[in-house]
Amino acid sequence: MKARPKSRHSKQEAPGVTISVRIQPRSSKNSITRMEDGSLKIRLTAPPVDGAANEALIGYLAKALAVSKSSVEIVSGHTAREKRIRIIGVSEEDINRLLNIKDQ
Repeated sequence: MKARPKSRHSKQEAPGVTISVRIQPRSSKNSITRMEDGSLKIRLTAPPVDGAANEALIGYLAKALAVSKSSVEIVSGHTAREKRIRIIGVSEEDINRLLNIKDQ
């Protein structure tokens, strides 16, 4: 039995974008706004307990951007409010358009 060849593209090499976000857990509703520094502020109803806010963040972004949950990855900041998120299969323009966010 032959070994299967490795995929030519790893998740990190796939086209996508990395964004900076600030999370506000336990908000009254889920929403996204652009902050003055260009990062996104994402309000989530989920509490910051046992990874619930991280799971809610991935699900919320995946649904808003019409990509699979596996296309959204937290690169850094797993336990912090400031996070870097990698989204595979979209460009920054796609993110701005799909999330209806305009630069200030």
